[in-house]
Amino acid sequence: MGPLVVNEIISQNTNFFFAFLIGIGFGFILESSGFSSSRKLAGVFYGYDTVVLKVFFTAAIVAMTGLLFLSLFDWIDLDLVYINPTYLWSVIAGGIIMGAGFITGGFCPGTSVCAASIGKIDALFFIGGMVIGILIFTEAYPLLEDFYKAKFLGTPTLGQALGLKDGVVALGVILAAIGMFWVGEWAEKKFAREEY
Repeated sequence: MGPLVVNEIISQNTNFFFAFLIGIGFGFILESSGFSSSRKLAGVFYGYDTVVLKVFFTAAIVAMTGLLFLSLFDWIDLDLVYINPTYLWSVIAGGIIMGAGFITGGFCPGTSVCAASIGKIDALFFIGGMVIGILIFTEAYPLLEDFYKAKFLGTPTLGQALGLKDGVVALGVILAAIGMFWVGEWAEKKFAREEY
């Protein structure tokens, strides 16, 4: 879940329990927002439905500002928050592969589990393909390791990469989100589908 408070106040097991509850809440929000529908997810790429874009931008803004305020009051130590290391070429390749899978199957890994949990057969096939892809990658890793670890950039945050303070980056992301919400509304009107 994250280093919200020191181990002396909340035990590791309690931390896991809170993470479990947050996971259930996250799944509920995904389902309530319609993320178990591959049509709704694919709609982002075709422009006729941008709910996914709006929900994820909103989640990013809430998490970002929440972390900033928790850090401001010393309720969380941002230095203890894990950041995935960045290997540029594998990130680009992974983004292309995931994007192609997303547009082809209509799901991302999280939304496929959400859809499978309510019995969607296409999501089960998507998860099966994901598992096969993981197995292939695992077996081929010794051959791919050099490419996977190429162009290591460390664990930079957006603020560090741009040389800006976290608050300025947060404001920029909020303004970008407002712009994306406006573009989403415009796209939904321009590419509206009657049958949808």
